[in-house]
Amino acid sequence: MDYTLEVTQQKELLLRTVRKLQSKSEGTLQRVAPLLSFQRGMGMVTKSSVHQLRESTSKLCHELDDLENQLRFCQNHAVARLDGGVSAPLGLHVSADGTLYLASSEVPKVAVLTRAGRPLQALPCVTDGGRQRFLPEDVTLTRAGMVAVTDLAGGDVKIFNPHSRFGRGEWLSLGEFRSPRGVAVDTVGRLLVADYEPGKVHVFDVDHCFRLLNVRSIKGLRGPRYVCPGPGGGTVVSEECGDVKLYGAGHKLLCSFSATYGHRFGSPAGVCSDVEGNVLVADEQKRCVVLFPPNGSPVPLVTEGLCTPAGLACCSRGQLYVGDTGDNSVKVFRYRNAAHHGKGTGRLAADNDG
Repeated sequence: MDYTLEVTQQKELLLRTVRKLQSKSEGTLQRVAPLLSFQRGMGMVTKSSVHQLRESTSKLCHELDDLENQLRFCQNHAVARLDGGVSAPLGLHVSADGTLYLASSEVPKVAVLTRAGRPLQALPCVTDGGRQRFLPEDVTLTRAGMVAVTDLAGGDVKIFNPHSRFGRGEWLSLGEFRSPRGVAVDTVGRLLVADYEPGKVHVFDVDHCFRLLNVRSIKGLRGPRYVCPGPGGGTVVSEECGDVKLYGAGHKLLCSFSATYGHRFGSPAGVCSDVEGNVLVADEQKRCVVLFPPNGSPVPLVTEGLCTPAGLACCSRGQLYVGDTGDNSVKVFRYRNAAHHGKGTGRLAADNDG
């Protein structure tokens, strides 16, 4: 963090400005509340002035949200480049312990790497005793910790059972799908499968015998490509035709990101969300990654260094993993600034209190 004199002065100015707003709003509330309670009318206050104040306040609150987001997040902060996985990594998943799972539609395997990019394991994508190969489109982990992939060419979703075939493991089919692409697991452990051609996201449980239970579908999508669990137990889906949509826990459409945020996508690809309710979207055509916060404007996290971003994942450490099919790598970025309490800003706050 830069502690030059100029930056310190800017921090002090920002803190004084925010404190002035806080003091003014609290003082006005204390004076106005009794007048509104005991006065019969509105005095000289008109309906239009109330509306104007409301609009101005809404705009100011939005600007304050943007200010907080600009402090919280960082842009183009590259951390690492991982080249030891698979070529053209379309799908990726990061587990809670930082293990990275990669899938490619060009290589019949799922690569398993450490967070530093060292190979841990490779799961060959073969069935029928090794006689039949398939190419995984996307990858995730089930609630039981098993690897699940979509097989676009075969119209199937498969789960790797490590306990079958004398401990060597095998891929088990979950049934027929038209054109499965993205796959994820929601907050209650159900599988989410983006079925491209029929424009659906299938939501279902899988029992211990690998049977599908409680199958439901989100319909009416235009080329659903990637899917991930969203804020509040919802579901986020990217549409290849140029939008990203958020559905609630009951599979009801909550918002279109292009309409709600006024954002124009090129070709949205990978999506992921973090514990703070932020949704991150890779745009293949515009070669960028954009964060959509619960409050405020979209935040461009990565605007350079990407060729063809596809799969996307983030972790609790504030790191973002981008599968770049354009140069066969996974690029790691830090997207969230770490707060160092008691250092720098703490002293500034104390100075401004005096």
